[in-house]
Amino acid sequence: MVNIFVNVKSIGKRRPTLAKAPYSLPDSVKTLQGLIEAIVAIEVEKYNARANAEDDKGQLLQFLTQAEIDDKATTGKVGFGAIYSDKKADLAKAVETARQGFEDGLFKVVYGEAELQHLDDPVNLANDDILTFIRLTFLAGRLW
Repeated sequence: MVNIFVNVKSIGKRRPTLAKAPYSLPDSVKTLQGLIEAIVAIEVEKYNARANAEDDKGQLLQFLTQAEIDDKATTGKVGFGAIYSDKKADLAKAVETARQGFEDGLFKVVYGEAELQHLDDPVNLANDDILTFIRLTFLAGRLW
């Protein structure tokens, strides 16, 4: 296992959505495609575990502290993090969606100082490496 950190940033946001999130990836990850698949698999597992969590099902009243509200306001969304659907995420579909999103230019991946531009680009991960995912936001509207 290789322990790395991932930064996720959105162009146009003042603060990163996530700052240095730790991930443990298998040693078998050798390409960008494998990296995306491994990260998506971890996120799908987290999502499905959170959807099945019984921790707050019995809680009568959920609330947020002022500090939590202020923290969530910096990302632009204040909420309880509730999952209202009982559907589990499908790993194969999530991997395909992430791969298609990369190919369509919806996000970029930077490893060290270099942008990884192709799914077959090699990645030689070592402990404590930092990867950055940059989500690109397209502007909507029309020009006059």
